[in-house]
Amino acid sequence: MTVMVVGGAGYIGAHVVRLLQEAGVGVVVVDDLSTSNAGRIGDSPLVELDAASPEAVEVFRRTIREYDVDSVIHFAARKQVGESMERPLYYYAQNVGGLVNVLEAMQAEDVKKIIFSSSAAVYGMPQNVDMVIEETPCEPINPYGRTKLIGEYILADCARAWGLSYAALRYFNVAGAGWPELGDEAILNLMTMVFDRLERGERPLVFGDDYLTEDGTCIRDYVHVKDLAVAHIKALDVLDKPGSEHVFNVGTGTGASVLEVIEAIGRASGRDTTPIIKERRPGDPPRLVASAKKIERDLDFVSTTGLDEIVDTAWKAWRFQHD
Repeated sequence: MTVMVVGGAGYIGAHVVRLLQEAGVGVVVVDDLSTSNAGRIGDSPLVELDAASPEAVEVFRRTIREYDVDSVIHFAARKQVGESMERPLYYYAQNVGGLVNVLEAMQAEDVKKIIFSSSAAVYGMPQNVDMVIEETPCEPINPYGRTKLIGEYILADCARAWGLSYAALRYFNVAGAGWPELGDEAILNLMTMVFDRLERGERPLVFGDDYLTEDGTCIRDYVHVKDLAVAHIKALDVLDKPGSEHVFNVGTGTGASVLEVIEAIGRASGRDTTPIIKERRPGDPPRLVASAKKIERDLDFVSTTGLDEIVDTAWKAWRFQHD
């Protein structure tokens, strides 16, 4: 068995690659290296490619044949919400176009198993919902979220048309590091944004402390990146039946507020993390927490890593990268 991991040199992808390697599973990585690092994938072969490029289908087909690929894990996508609102066509071309190219190559080479990196962004801003279940209506509020939902639609159509088996994993807030050298290098998420400000001698920023939550700040579900990687490996096991369709939230079922995360960063770093309170940002839902019951039932997967451990591993990885 060989798994083609598209976007496998990125933050989440590299964790999945590492676990597959440790399990003795063959891996070939396809990545354009625009926001990733070839040093993360060890001795697995690397095919450097933009999944949305005109030549991508033929390169994917050749890679599938050369490495005898029988399943695909697809991470490659642009994921900055703000950028997606400024450049929607680019996001549709990259995220939707890249997936279509992967699927076209898979169909041509008779490969019928794929795990798709989806997102909690497909839900948008669910109203009056304490816990988001997979059946919660999907109403994405930005182009990035819409590209992920469109991806799920495409997978479902392919399952019915030519027997594709897929699992779409809707990630909530991914953080931490399974190994220090595989930490998140992008300054796009709360923890790395706070780390970056501390590094520059600046106080963390909190956007809004007047939400209807216990401490007034937004609540999110944080899942450790290595736990998330384990969920991908487990999901491969449910794709043997042709045409099987699966959608799973990947979270913990427990929320942490922005202030709680910042306090945990203070404990891990030993730094003063007293925040500066700013105005709310548009489009931030007060609470977004996953129900993890379906993935526990169907995949026997439970994310057991608590907030302090997530933050501690993230901080150690940050120090590894910056010392």
